[in-house]
Amino acid sequence: MALAAALLVITYIGIAFTRLPGAALDRPSAAFTGAVLMVLLGVLTVDQAVAAIDFNTISLLLGMMILVAVLRHNGFFHLLADRASRLARTPWRFLVVEVAATAVLSAFLVNDVVVLLFTPVILQVCRRMNVNPVPYLIAEAMASNTGSTATIVGNPQNMLIGVRSGIPFGQFFLYLAPVAVAATGALIAVIYLFYRRHFAAAAAQARPEVVAEAYHPRSMRWSVAILGATMVMFFLSSAIHLQIPVIALASGAAVLLFGRVRPSETIRTVDWVLLLFFAGLFVVVGGARQAGVLDPFLERVLIEPDLKGLGSLLAFSAAGSQVVSNVPLVMLVIPVMEAVPGDFLWVTLAAGSTLGGNLTLIGAVANIIVIESAARRGVHVGFMEFLKVGVVVTLVTLALAALILGTEYRLGVLR
Repeated sequence: MALAAALLVITYIGIAFTRLPGAALDRPSAAFTGAVLMVLLGVLTVDQAVAAIDFNTISLLLGMMILVAVLRHNGFFHLLADRASRLARTPWRFLVVEVAATAVLSAFLVNDVVVLLFTPVILQVCRRMNVNPVPYLIAEAMASNTGSTATIVGNPQNMLIGVRSGIPFGQFFLYLAPVAVAATGALIAVIYLFYRRHFAAAAAQARPEVVAEAYHPRSMRWSVAILGATMVMFFLSSAIHLQIPVIALASGAAVLLFGRVRPSETIRTVDWVLLLFFAGLFVVVGGARQAGVLDPFLERVLIEPDLKGLGSLLAFSAAGSQVVSNVPLVMLVIPVMEAVPGDFLWVTLAAGSTLGGNLTLIGAVANIIVIESAARRGVHVGFMEFLKVGVVVTLVTLALAALILGTEYRLGVLR
């Protein structure tokens, strides 16, 4: 037990601090090394390590990655960005359109991919309008988190929660869509309050029009049709008796066959490192659980499915996401959650870990992607500037989440 506990702690230190002194160790390699050590040092056998990996979650993530990769090759995201930017004739209207588009897309596609593709477009529009891009970048990163709260496929931690809890896709959406809508609206209001002088003073020097990169309408018809069918099947998954991971894999296979993009190009753009990260963490947490490291938490179950537990878990998950990021935190908490009946705390964990990601630059992977992508193009977003907005956005959106989920609980909608 002591050995498994030590490996769990060391792995999470590697994840939290990204790089350990004297070792070229990042988050995926920390998880992978921890998993290998669990087997080498006898905590788990090879068969037990393989059994610890949740292939349903891996399959869901892989299927969505393949679908998004083909949409990306077809120019789908640039086409949407081009159309959305034509609606924005003023800096303020551009912010509203940008936040709404990012939030909606992040709800139904993996939010990390959405911001990766949208950030260069946003910078291009800001240059054409001759406005400071920082407010728009902060808004984009935070909107990807608020919007992705709504569905199981919006972000990796929701995928984990959706698969392990067994909550149907449509039910999950009904629980959390109101939270996502309210949080996105609050985000727009907070950004306006912080940068109202910017919006009042900024005057567009040119129409904010983007020349979209080449896209392929003929092949896009297939990929967009498959995307639409996938979303419908997600909502109907309970009625048609198909698991969400199976639907995602089937969609990935269909888009490889009919998306008119070379399969080798699509497969090459899948984020295999993220899948390795997930697999490694599953093994590490599985080894710790089998060795009894988590038993003290499982025996006590400090978080109860009531309104007090709602507040405690929202605060804990939001704070913990700043230390080890939201995906490792959720993976560590899941064994405790499985001992609690009902959907209430699962949904609370999804809201807290996702909305809490808006607090700091390192709270969510989407934030890091936006900031690093902008930095490569000469735009710097300071840690403190993000933090001052993030504190207000996080407190307001968590309060809204508590109010909405608490109301659903009191009305008996959520148990």
